[in-house]
Amino acid sequence: MKKIMYSVLLLLGAQTIASAQELYMPRNIKRAYANETRDKSGLPGKRYWQNKGVYNIDLSVNPPDRKVTGKETIHYINNSPDALHGIMLRLIVNLHKFQSPRSGYVSKDFLTDGVFIDTLIVNGIPLEFNNDVGTTAWVPLPQPLASKDSLDMQISWHYDLSVQSGREGMIDQTTVYMAYAYPRISVYDDYNGWDGLEHTDRAEFYSDFNDYNVAVKVPKNFVVWGTGDLQNAAEVLQPAIARRLKASYTSDKVIHVASLEEMQQGAVTQQTDYNTWKFISRDIADVTFAASNHYVWDAASVVVDSSTMRRSSVQAAYNDTATDFHHSVAFTQNALSWFSHHWPGVPYPFPVMTAFQGFADMEYPMMVNDGSVGDDLGFAQLVQDHEIAHTYFPFYMGINETRYAFMDEGWATTFEYLVAIAEKGKDAADAFYRKFRVNRYINDPSTEEDQPIISMSSQVSGMGYGSNSYGKASLSYLAMKDLLGDEQFKKCLHAYMNNWHGKHPIPWDFFYSFNTAAGDNLDWFWKNWFFSNNYIDLQLLDVKPGKKTTLRIANTGGFAIPFDVVITYVDGSITREHYTPVVWKAAPQELVLSIPTTKEVAIVKLDGNLFMDATPKDNEWKK
Repeated sequence: MKKIMYSVLLLLGAQTIASAQELYMPRNIKRAYANETRDKSGLPGKRYWQNKGVYNIDLSVNPPDRKVTGKETIHYINNSPDALHGIMLRLIVNLHKFQSPRSGYVSKDFLTDGVFIDTLIVNGIPLEFNNDVGTTAWVPLPQPLASKDSLDMQISWHYDLSVQSGREGMIDQTTVYMAYAYPRISVYDDYNGWDGLEHTDRAEFYSDFNDYNVAVKVPKNFVVWGTGDLQNAAEVLQPAIARRLKASYTSDKVIHVASLEEMQQGAVTQQTDYNTWKFISRDIADVTFAASNHYVWDAASVVVDSSTMRRSSVQAAYNDTATDFHHSVAFTQNALSWFSHHWPGVPYPFPVMTAFQGFADMEYPMMVNDGSVGDDLGFAQLVQDHEIAHTYFPFYMGINETRYAFMDEGWATTFEYLVAIAEKGKDAADAFYRKFRVNRYINDPSTEEDQPIISMSSQVSGMGYGSNSYGKASLSYLAMKDLLGDEQFKKCLHAYMNNWHGKHPIPWDFFYSFNTAAGDNLDWFWKNWFFSNNYIDLQLLDVKPGKKTTLRIANTGGFAIPFDVVITYVDGSITREHYTPVVWKAAPQELVLSIPTTKEVAIVKLDGNLFMDATPKDNEWKK
């Protein structure tokens, strides 16, 4: 009996150890791996699938009237193995409805009546639509959509742009930003089925990779900027303006496509009563459009792929009084070139990037909507860098921002920091990062700051959301970069991006892609940073000087961080020894270091630089 019990205990112990070595995985994620739609190599599974839509959209707006009218046809392809008995529509601008749930207070000028669906037809059958809905709406289908089949949907709608602009709305009386301006089919994926989470303003978006043909009708003298290639410049622009725009596509120097004076004189667009601007984009997560009758227009281009010398168009649209936006094209040229050739080191994948002056400080495919900060050109460049960095996450990689915001905001924050080193120098980039991304987090001991990064973004709020999504996530990526070294880290990052661009990765795909590319099981690191309540706090417990100075260091906070040991000698000289996060793998709670010292030691200090300590007073020893 004792022998049997001993064997059972050994078996249970072995199972416990095996379980402890694996990353936590929710039941729906486990099911996806069991179904072989995902693979622990980090690759998409052999049964991976995703659905797709082809959208033909007509939009019309006539400022200062705030009304937007639209109609669209959607050809939706069901690549899933499931029969779909209904379709989940996503109506993002219903965020503005009085009764919609929101993450915070809004003014009356933010509120509207939302979207009104006028007609809805599926495969030729008109359907009734109840407009008393929020940002998602369930549409039962007349007949189930079989696996590997498709349907055609026709929708017409109208809505009013909000007076107060957030991510979209009225910028001024005759300038509009039309993001999320069309009803779309929500994502149906292999781990959640239909994405039915309401948009409440804080957590962002999740979209399929679709094809878009969009026509935007506006009055004469209004210029439209948008996602995709402009197809009919000669039809909507006066000849001289069209020639300038075309010249900008191969120009390194900024070309003033349309000046304020030309806009005021009606010398920019064709002088028919209305012009329809046509844009095409393929395999893209979303489209957005803006229009104004007085914004000035600058443009140039930049080489984003040195192997083919492919160029992307770089454009800016802004109020002529915005000092910082006069530098916007140059900022974008620098950002696209640097991101393409350094970090992440993947050529910018799209034909155009437009910086539009609004209020959102927000990213969209091929566009950013940033507020003006006047003469503070350094901050203006940083904001634009951050939003442009989102090109890669979530638009090159189809990130589920709603649930896992750290998968895009953390990377944008990391790239923002790395490009700032090139632009402003390491000392300035470090100082800004500590002040803007770490200081508030590490000096706030409240419970929400220490929630695991893996927590669903839709389930955390306030600083818990902000720190998990931006600062803590970015620190984890920088810690891994320090652990692996630049060359190996870039190899792993590229493997992950090659595995999942144009698809829908989840955190485990990221973890497993890095493990495989590194040739090492890094789960100890992922657990430490993503699945724990850790924070940053080292304590220098003891120092014993001698020919070899011995340090005893406690990792009170728990995060496996890189740090320096800075030794100041009695004669005033200083040495600095760097330790990567790998030192915490075998000794996660307490570490003993032995450092050769040939002179008399006066001061020993632990310095985490970006990894700011919660209690820095206990990081120093003095003789």
